[in-house]
Amino acid sequence: MTDHEKERVRLARAYSEMSDEALKELGEDPSTLTEVAKNILASEIASRGIEISRKPAKEPRQYSGPLVLAKRFRDLPEAFVARSILDSAQIDSFLADENLVRIDWLYSNLIGGAKLMVRPEDLEEARALLDESANEANAVKKQTDEAQKAGEASE
Repeated sequence: MTDHEKERVRLARAYSEMSDEALKELGEDPSTLTEVAKNILASEIASRGIEISRKPAKEPRQYSGPLVLAKRFRDLPEAFVARSILDSAQIDSFLADENLVRIDWLYSNLIGGAKLMVRPEDLEEARALLDESANEANAVKKQTDEAQKAGEASE
């Protein structure tokens, strides 16, 4: 038996041992399968009389053009936190000049720091999120400073 035939036999055995529900789930999104696996899966599904409702393929997100600057950062740790805030809001972002700043942090001032870049349509939301997080950080720092001062005054 050739490798191709062995693979067909292996897949046929694997699919025959699967439950109807598992086959149905696999058949609804076969995008990760090879052509051979798709063919064997289709014949197994047909032999069991399982009806598949195919999920429509997701439309790729259209890119609107060149990325725009959301914010500059002198230090990378602050830039990484900001990028993670945008990631958690599902806003695609990119840190331009990150590697150059990594090589030598003294270059950061020379090149204008690491630049957090976003799509033009996400710019307002990104800036609002970054400003909100900066305001929260300042509020926490202010509360901490006030608590420290109150503690020092009571001593």
